[in-house]
Amino acid sequence: MSKFQKFNIIGGWLIFAVSALVYLLTLEPSVSFWDCGEFITAAYKLEIAHPPGAPVFMLLGRFFSLFASDKSQVALMLNSLSALASAFTIMFLFWSIMHMARKLVKSKQEQYSLSETGKTLSAGVIGALAYAFSDTFWFSAVEAEVYALSSLFTAVVFWAILKWESEADSPHANRWLILIAYLMGLSIGVHLLNLLAIPAIVILYYFKKYPITPKGILIALSAAILILASMMYLIIPGIVKIGIWFEFAFVNGLSLPFNSGLMFYLILLFAGLILAIRYSIKHQKVLLNIGLTVISVILIGYSSYSLIMIRAAANPALNQNNPEDVFSLLSYLNREQYGSNPLIYGQYFNAPIDEENPTRVDKKIYIKKDGKYVLSYELERNNFSSSYKTIFPRMYTKGMSGRAPMEYAKWTGLNPKQKEKPSFIQNLNFFFSYQINHMYIRYFMWNFAGRQNDVQSYGDKTNGAWISGIPFIDNLRLGDQSLRSDDMKSNKAHNTYYFLPLILGLLGMLYQYRKNKKGKKDFYVVLLLFLFTGLAIVVYLNQPPLQPRERDYAYAGSFYAFAIWIGLGVLAVINGLEKYMSPKLSLILASSLCFLAVPALLAQQNWDDHDRSDRYFAHDLAYNYLNSCAPNAILFTMGDNDTFPLWYLQEVEGIRTDVRVCNLSYLSTDWYIDQMKRDNYDSKSLPISMKKEKYLMGNRDVIYLVDDPRFEAWVEKNKGLNLKDALEYVLSDKESTKTIYGYDQKIDYIPARKFRMPIDKQQVLSTHTVALKDSTDIVTQMEWKLDQNAIEKAGLALYDLILTNNWERPIYFSQTVPKSGYYGLQDYFQLEGLAYRLIPIKAKDTEINLGQIDSDILYQNMMEKFKWGNINQEEIYVDENIQRMCLNLRNNFLNLSNALIAENKKEKALEVLDKSREILPNELSPYDYIALLMAENYLKLGKEQIAMEMMAKIQPRLNQEITYYESLKPTSLSEFVRSARRNHALIQEMNRIIDLYKNEGNEQ
Repeated sequence: MSKFQKFNIIGGWLIFAVSALVYLLTLEPSVSFWDCGEFITAAYKLEIAHPPGAPVFMLLGRFFSLFASDKSQVALMLNSLSALASAFTIMFLFWSIMHMARKLVKSKQEQYSLSETGKTLSAGVIGALAYAFSDTFWFSAVEAEVYALSSLFTAVVFWAILKWESEADSPHANRWLILIAYLMGLSIGVHLLNLLAIPAIVILYYFKKYPITPKGILIALSAAILILASMMYLIIPGIVKIGIWFEFAFVNGLSLPFNSGLMFYLILLFAGLILAIRYSIKHQKVLLNIGLTVISVILIGYSSYSLIMIRAAANPALNQNNPEDVFSLLSYLNREQYGSNPLIYGQYFNAPIDEENPTRVDKKIYIKKDGKYVLSYELERNNFSSSYKTIFPRMYTKGMSGRAPMEYAKWTGLNPKQKEKPSFIQNLNFFFSYQINHMYIRYFMWNFAGRQNDVQSYGDKTNGAWISGIPFIDNLRLGDQSLRSDDMKSNKAHNTYYFLPLILGLLGMLYQYRKNKKGKKDFYVVLLLFLFTGLAIVVYLNQPPLQPRERDYAYAGSFYAFAIWIGLGVLAVINGLEKYMSPKLSLILASSLCFLAVPALLAQQNWDDHDRSDRYFAHDLAYNYLNSCAPNAILFTMGDNDTFPLWYLQEVEGIRTDVRVCNLSYLSTDWYIDQMKRDNYDSKSLPISMKKEKYLMGNRDVIYLVDDPRFEAWVEKNKGLNLKDALEYVLSDKESTKTIYGYDQKIDYIPARKFRMPIDKQQVLSTHTVALKDSTDIVTQMEWKLDQNAIEKAGLALYDLILTNNWERPIYFSQTVPKSGYYGLQDYFQLEGLAYRLIPIKAKDTEINLGQIDSDILYQNMMEKFKWGNINQEEIYVDENIQRMCLNLRNNFLNLSNALIAENKKEKALEVLDKSREILPNELSPYDYIALLMAENYLKLGKEQIAMEMMAKIQPRLNQEITYYESLKPTSLSEFVRSARRNHALIQEMNRIIDLYKNEGNEQ
């Protein structure tokens, strides 16, 4: 082994050790927000996460969970999996940079001098650590998500093709190609992002094996795209589709048991491959052998999805989509529950429905019944007018509803009220302004120029933009940054790199391109990796505005490729300095400067907003949600962050398993209703009385609300349609209940918008739903109205549950459920923690608060039971998610103090206000309108000094922000216009409070 090889190997492992140490030191010790809770749960008990699943991640996660000392450490072990996978990614990046740098230092692989070895080591160390400390990659390295493991597969695959290149002429070089294929197959069980390395692999193979010509390059690129498309659209779904044909023939045609056709198909497939491989060996057909072996190992890796079907058949507690047969597995793999984005041809967002053919059959859905696969229903899609369709559609309809015109107008300048279809120029304008600039270039610049803050951006200049730290440039783009308030500047994610990583990467790009012919080959390989994991993803995802969170993690592969150029940029700097000083001195000086300017700067700037050590907020917030509920409760949630961490606490740590968490977003699906109708740990099944044929997918997916004239007088007289009668009506299959007077179309509907539910007072008291002291407030019937034209199946299931439950089990709604998810019941809510309890008492003042407050229960929860996840410790990083949750918590403290003051419990009210300031100080969560009202409560309690101190912290910030907002050039759609107006309103409210206090003082 040469000295260079020794340095290369040792250097890689040292880089791994440094990266692993950093990630383990900054690791989140428990569950994080978004998908992490779901992935940890799925891995720990080998359950089924959301489509398209991650069986390889699950298996590795399960292995890591075995090292947990107790259940509370499982999340830490899963987070450690991401940390170690990320550290290995950096190690393989180091080796990939070394491979390319050594060819630029010396074109022939002869013995390397110490100086030449030093150059390549500097390039590898600086490029690898630059990526290690980059914003996007570091974020995923310290939580249990699939992106860290996916990055490792990309790094190993890219390194392996470089190893193949160096051994391509040796007898056993093709083993690297087979390894790459196997890793590709395995990576499907983690995330599909790894497949985007295929074009770089194909082009490198072409450069090594064939004469380079323009025609050859074009053919190679076409082949690369064809292979990529075949993997994504033929092999991944195609293998399952063929399995469906066999399964259907065996079960429905030959009356054999379920899965018999699938098993026969798999045996036939692998037996055929084995025989074909034996044939290729026997007849010395090398290319055929390689091709068949590659396909075989891809399928072996892809076979990890058998785990999904096996575990789904066991009906675990977490079983998203229940993919227990090939039909449901295909739907699961295709992510059909999320819909699809048009790529090549599709409709604009304002496309009208085709009047002649309003719908089309999109798919036939089959279910198991009586030993056969039976057609359940035909899934129909809207058929849009062809005149409103275009090639390369960017402004389409998905997920936007009525907000589409305003949002597209923001990015293209079109008139929000325009009825005619947008022009293709406007379509491209949106593609460049939003999808490329906002959803890729902004993220790219976050990593290599700087980041304004961690507040999600929807396009304005005040949040989530990229910055550089160079005042002239930042002021030109985003207004005078010196006018921003201290709170705006103190965001820990305010990171400035002064373009240094970007400049070094661009230098490396140019250097690799210009150095020599071999360098140019490598340049095109890196370029393809950069483009296909960056701009190609932009085209493929076709993201609409109003994303629920930032999506920079999707482009980590592109940033990985740019980090290679950062490493090669070190060589450019060294060579530049060699013109003016000795090689040894230029190596030392250039390496030192580049190290300080890029990886050291990135580490220094990014540490505080990537250090999640000692942060337990997501864990404790989930704990608080569950402990807001009475024993044996039903808790309705809707989003990721009020559901997944709760699943983790119940499934992994076994906390409050008596509470049944029910996600309303899923309750519109038959598979989820089936799961809710089963017992789970200490929680009995949900009391949903509907039979499966009533809620089977395709039946009653949407329930229309129609003020039927035949029932109108009766409904008005009784102040609503009896909920029991409404359910019987809509669940009936009689033709008369599907026909609206004056219309021919048959639909599922309820003939009213007003509802009532009679209340059995004795039942309410006997189940302790309402305390005896409040018995006089119990209504004889609950009454509510829905101001909408339809409800989803979730609403139907909810109403059925409430009626059948008959107050036996406590029913709660998470505070973060949107108003539409309350289905009109919010007047009968009682705040008891982070959830509202449904009770048959109508709140007296619903304009100010949602429902009423039980001050005794809320006080006990907020002051004694709840945990706070160390959020008030100065060194803890509080990101935007936590900041948003803090507003809910502060509002709860305010509501509790209001209730206690009204009950003349002033001492307790003061304790609550003080607790709020202790847990949620201004430095953590800047004082806002809620804090102003808390200051007013301090005045009511005679604590003038505290109140004035609070307001003294608010006013300077508001004035600073107004000055900054007014320095910008606003548009009618700008967020900072709304922010400025809100600040003016806050100042007026503050003045009102101060004046009120002064007037009361004068009167006294």
